[in-house]
Amino acid sequence: MGLGLLGRGVGDAEFLAPLCKELVVTDLKSESELAASLERLKKFPNITYHLGGHQEKDFTDTDMVLKAAGVPLNSPYIAVARAKGVPVYMSSALLAKFAGESGATIVGVTGTRGKSTTSALIFYALQTAGRPAYEGGNVRDVSTLALLPKIKKGDAVVLELDSWQLQGFGDLRISPHIAVFTNLLDDHKNYYAQNPEQYFWDKANIFLHQKSGDKLVMGEQVLNRIRSANPPVAPLVPPPIPADWQLQIIGEHNKINAALAAAALRMLGLKDTEIKAAFESFKPVEGRLQLVREVNGVKIYNDNNATTPEATLAALGSFSEPVILIAGGADKNLDMSEFVNQIKNCKKVLLLEGTGTDRIKNQILNTTIYRSIPEVVKDAVAAAQPGDVILFSPAFASFGMFKNEYDRNDQFLDAVKMLQ
Repeated sequence: MGLGLLGRGVGDAEFLAPLCKELVVTDLKSESELAASLERLKKFPNITYHLGGHQEKDFTDTDMVLKAAGVPLNSPYIAVARAKGVPVYMSSALLAKFAGESGATIVGVTGTRGKSTTSALIFYALQTAGRPAYEGGNVRDVSTLALLPKIKKGDAVVLELDSWQLQGFGDLRISPHIAVFTNLLDDHKNYYAQNPEQYFWDKANIFLHQKSGDKLVMGEQVLNRIRSANPPVAPLVPPPIPADWQLQIIGEHNKINAALAAAALRMLGLKDTEIKAAFESFKPVEGRLQLVREVNGVKIYNDNNATTPEATLAALGSFSEPVILIAGGADKNLDMSEFVNQIKNCKKVLLLEGTGTDRIKNQILNTTIYRSIPEVVKDAVAAAQPGDVILFSPAFASFGMFKNEYDRNDQFLDAVKMLQ
């Protein structure tokens, strides 16, 4: 349920098709919208497609349902499957269950912000130290379930997990052996409009089902909230990384991410010398305060994955140089008051069109609304002087102008690459 365009659903289908007598793929998107994904599956004659909508019988006359992240909490199709006793699973949770049962150590990372960098740091350090490891979860073009045949006893599996993916852990009543919870901020208010507290409880599945001997690491910001949920293992807020560690990732928030990753790596048996060496050679994850290019003395940063006001403010706080900010996009019903107040300190603010931009544009002086990435990049460069920073950090979602957040990311990178 939910093939999508991000590669994860396609990879799941490619993995499952050879194991099934029949595999039904159903998606709300049309055949033309899913053309790129469908092309990869043409070689499987046992796949039936029901596109442009769902059919109830697909969810009752079946052995199991594998649902994509982001399927609505109140989906009537999932409800009817469960009413009929049909098991409903999610890719990352199934991988964690079977890999864990085979003797692998599951490391899960969640939080509103920082989970991508933290999980990438853990995986990179394991690789650098020569430890067998795999990464999955909320990773572009990676089917987590398809990793299963490769994983052996003693391997580490590092999973970046959003609140939706962790619903699957709750269904199976499992949690990772090592759980990392970075922070908890307002987000996804549209999805959780009927029950805002459910956002935390979905994420809490990362620790709620841990057992004796498992580990729970968290940022101090979320400590009290997690304690109130009575975690089954003692929570740990790690110490800061040593002052002499020279990270290539910038910002105080990334020092916290590094401290969380270092704690998890120590639990996996790495020495501080190994962690330090890896962290000092680690480059920013794409779309997370990533230095893309320097043009005529102007540094251009891609922070596409900053989809909340707090994330963009954290990015802005990482620079002492004058900043030209490119922001804007689709509204997520978050409180933007502090964001609007703080970005007045930017040298210039350029906004992409969208419902969120419409909500704040009248509160920002001397701004311009843009309908294309190349156009806004061109004007940002024209307004910059040597020593300035151009920061693409939207603070809003990508709906409307773009297919998804990856499309927005790629368009920005392409526009920067084309600069003369």
